[in-house]
Amino acid sequence: MKPLESTIGDVPISLSALTPVKAATATHCPYCALQCGMSVTVDETVTITPRKDIPANAGGLCQKGWTAGELLSSGDRLTTPLLYGEPVGWDEALDFVAARIRAVQEEHGPNGVAVFGGGGLTNEKAYQLGKFARMVLRTSQIDYNGRFCMSSAAAAANRAFGMDRGLPFPITDLAGADAVLIAGGNVAETMPPFVRHLTAMRDRGGRLVVIDPRVTATARQADLHLQPAPGTDLALALGLLHIVIAEGHVDEDYVAGRTSGFDGVRTSAAAWWPERVERITGVPVARMRLAAEILADAGRAVILTGRGAEQHAKGTDTVSAFINLALALGLPGREGSGYGCVTGQGNGQGGREHGQKADQLPGYRRIDDPAARAHVAAVWGIAPEDLPGPGRSAYELLDALGTAAGPRALLLFGSNPVISAPRAGHVTGRLRSLDLLVVSDLVMSETAALADVVFPTTQWAEESGTMTNLEGRVLLRRQAAAPPPGVRSDLEILRGLAVRLRGAEGFPADPREVFEELRRASAGGIADYAGITYERIAAETGVFWPCPAEDHPGTPRPFLDRFATPDGRARFVPVEHRPPEEDIDRDYPLYLTTGRVLAHYQSGAQTRRIAALNAVVPEVFVELHPDLAERLEVAPGDLLRVVGRRGAAEGVARVTPAVRPDTVFMPFHWAGANLLTNPALDPVSRMPEFKVCAVKLERVG
Repeated sequence: MKPLESTIGDVPISLSALTPVKAATATHCPYCALQCGMSVTVDETVTITPRKDIPANAGGLCQKGWTAGELLSSGDRLTTPLLYGEPVGWDEALDFVAARIRAVQEEHGPNGVAVFGGGGLTNEKAYQLGKFARMVLRTSQIDYNGRFCMSSAAAAANRAFGMDRGLPFPITDLAGADAVLIAGGNVAETMPPFVRHLTAMRDRGGRLVVIDPRVTATARQADLHLQPAPGTDLALALGLLHIVIAEGHVDEDYVAGRTSGFDGVRTSAAAWWPERVERITGVPVARMRLAAEILADAGRAVILTGRGAEQHAKGTDTVSAFINLALALGLPGREGSGYGCVTGQGNGQGGREHGQKADQLPGYRRIDDPAARAHVAAVWGIAPEDLPGPGRSAYELLDALGTAAGPRALLLFGSNPVISAPRAGHVTGRLRSLDLLVVSDLVMSETAALADVVFPTTQWAEESGTMTNLEGRVLLRRQAAAPPPGVRSDLEILRGLAVRLRGAEGFPADPREVFEELRRASAGGIADYAGITYERIAAETGVFWPCPAEDHPGTPRPFLDRFATPDGRARFVPVEHRPPEEDIDRDYPLYLTTGRVLAHYQSGAQTRRIAALNAVVPEVFVELHPDLAERLEVAPGDLLRVVGRRGAAEGVARVTPAVRPDTVFMPFHWAGANLLTNPALDPVSRMPEFKVCAVKLERVG
């Protein structure tokens, strides 16, 4: 058969390894948490067509979605297991890993082996990974890269509402709002189809307020842009709440009837008068007052947070401050209004609901809850006391690898911490110190290149399973093409290891079988999937959790009648601003902040291998303000070295007024930015402080 070629974008795509499937297959994009609906046809060409039946994208795709087909036959695909870099058969690779796990656990105990997952894994894989860690390995040492993405917003939502769901309302509610405030989110680049809902809102006369230290693509579309110094979002939120209270905009009836704890927040907000906040943030008082007025005057308003506000050592408190603002205005639990978090990773929502996190069991249950342990243990057919307790959070787990008290072996699925972890040089050293590193991936990522064993795994269009998007809508990803010969799914890999290690039953490779067990394990939990079936998802184009029974309609808006707290009231949480863990000084006089660009995704392991995307942004760059460039005698295109307390990274200079004079920006899709970032952790969520650290600039050459 002659090699097939795709006409997606301008780049020919060889598809000789694929099995042609004539009919279009309805599935979802492999990237962000919108989980845009698309149809994929593999014939003599690969055709990707946006689906109009999925409200999140309603017929739109970004350039990453349009070019996703190129990965299906990339020359960089892994197609055979590797043992110390040499191709081996599956039995040899699995036997080797199982033997090494036994040896490590005999010497170091069950916690001598750790597991690290990813927010892009399907619900089935996330569930099975947590079950494998706790039932087969009996280790408490499991966490995932979603800790670096959603954990602060999740922690704040849980303590305010008793439940964390990224958007506790359908995304289409945004189009009907009169005002939307986005704090630290650049959706125009990170998830472009999201913008259609904001555009519809503005076309109706609604107003968009964006808080961001940079003039991003999203900020350029805003009616009002507030540009605080990095690390001061919490002070700004407190200042906005102060104005709302002082100007008499509090919805007193709502506060009295649906919340608790406002008196403490009212008292703490009194200290954050606008002039004080201006000195800390750099945001003029007049612009703060205008932002508060826009929200207060709106009949329906939504406040959203993104990574810019959350990826701090005070991220949970920052999100709590924005939730307090939303509660004071009476927004959460009202149709068309509320607070929400813009989830980042493809299954960032579902990935944390079913057991990948160190402190959670399926159904968003806490692992230290005796009733939760009893329920899940019964589903798994083990005694509750056989379940391990909470383990280390993501960075703490990576930091402990190879140490005397830490794990000596790591199984890693769907993550690339050599690029994505803070203080990445140190993390790389910890990975190198392991007795055994096993990586399952579809390409040779920077982390896979360090591994003793690499398992080649299927990718998005080669497997079926469910994903839960940023709305809490459970969606069905259908297989559109056969994987290359020699490639197995993560479920097959886990089954192979489970059989070798314990002869364990209960690890099927069929995702539908896994989902049926997930339904039972989640039943009665916060994230209850018991009433969701593959058939319902297909028929209804997604089902919102919680959905406790098959005759239950699902829950698009869970807070309309009551919040998920014991008394049904939302809780105000008093918080106080504090500076970044690492502020600027004479030696390191500039803030570094990091983020994503339109053409790339996460660590770039996939998008940097797509020619059309790589041509748009082929290399790491450093944004700096013209005033700073003039002072340092830097011209556009010069090679710069960004130096911090944990390392140095190089990038090409981009001179732009979009960034503050005291701030530089680097994207994190390449090795570089995270060599500098600060692993200081939020005390509640254990989120590292990715978004601000102190650096200096040097010209190279």
